[in-house]
Order: sequence, then C-alpha cells, then structure tokens
Amino acid sequence: MAHSDFLYPENPRRRQEVNRLHQQLLDCLSDSFHATNKLIGVLNTHLGCTLASTEMKRDGTIKENCDIIIQAIMNIQNELQKVDEALKEKLEPTLYRKLQDIKERETEKIAIVQKVISVILGEATSAASAVAVKLVGSNVTTGIINKLVTVLAQIGASLLGSIGIAVLGLGIDMIFRAILGAVEKTQLQAAIKSYEKHLVEFKSASEKYHHAITEVTDIVKHQMK
Repeated sequence: MAHSDFLYPENPRRRQEVNRLHQQLLDCLSDSFHATNKLIGVLNTHLGCTLASTEMKRDGTIKENCDIIIQAIMNIQNELQKVDEALKEKLEPTLYRKLQDIKERETEKIAIVQKVISVILGEATSAASAVAVKLVGSNVTTGIINKLVTVLAQIGASLLGSIGIAVLGLGIDMIFRAILGAVEKTQLQAAIKSYEKHLVEFKSASEKYHHAITEVTDIVKHQMK
C-alpha cells in the first residue's frame, strides 16, 4: 500500500475505479475505430470512394483519438453528401422525396436508387443501391452518426481529453499516476465523475453506431447473394 493510502484510504478503491472506467472508455474507442473502418471499406468497395482507413494513435491522448474518428466520419459524410446531391439531381423530385420517407419500404427505396446509380457511379449494383439507401436515405443512420460525433467532441473537450491512452497496458498504480499527471489532484473526483458521465453516453452512441454499420454490411451481403 502506498504511503498516501494511509492518509487517503479511498485511494485504493479509486485506483480500481479509474482503471475500470479507463479500460471501458478505450474499449468504446476501439469499437468506434473498428466500425468506422468497416464503413470505409464498404464505401470504397461499393460507392467508389477512396477513403483512408483510421488507426488508433497508441501514443496519443484520448482527445487526439476522438479527433481522428471525428475527422474520418466527417470525410465519410462529405462523400455521402456527394452521393445525396447526385441522387437529388438525377431523380424526379417525387422519387427523391420517397427516399427520405421513413414509411417507404427499404426494397422500394433500393429500386428507386437502382434507376440512377449507374449514371452516378458508372456501374449499377444492388449492393451499391442498398448502401446508398442505408446511409443517404436514412435519417436514423444520419442521426446515429451525428450523435457519435457530438459525444466524441464532448469527451475530447472534457477533463479526460488530455489523458494518454497508452497507459492501458500498465498497472493500476501507473494508470492512476498518469491520470494524476493529467489532472490536478483536486480534480480527481471530477475526472472520475467525468468518466462515468461520458461513458454512459459513449457506450450508447458507440453501440448504436456499431449496430448501424453492421446493418449496412449485412444488407450488402444479402444483396450480393
């Protein structure tokens, strides 16, 4: 037991709690990187994009890694915006509005996109049409992606932002010291509360994001059968 633990008997419990919360946050970050790369792979393969994959910066801070994902998502959104603008230009207004209608069946939306996708991409595949419908014609998916960006930005701007992610492989005491190095001792309790608060939102946003990307990849597999 560290000498300070005699003066601050809550320290051992706090060390355990900080370690647990830190690992959960990094798990969510890792999942977000993985899901983003899956989405990038789908867009590059089926919509002709040339997006670069993302990679966690192991020697970076939490903020730096949040920013990497945010930038990757912004690049994805720019590509999807181009597809959306092309669809709006090529489709009749009534058909384009159907793409935005949540009551319209997905199969009908895919059939609509199929009419013009070859003009936009130079080739026509049902998989490409399905990806466009899932990512461009779905306000639900757009909302999920935007929510993740918002949560990541909040985490980066919080007390947690300056904490390095490389401390994950270290012992509990080392993690604790690293976090103490990033925040004032008097802010430790606030940092723990910040972990707890942001984790709730991040877990929810990350899970929905991962689920949305899985839906996209599943529909691609179905269309390619």
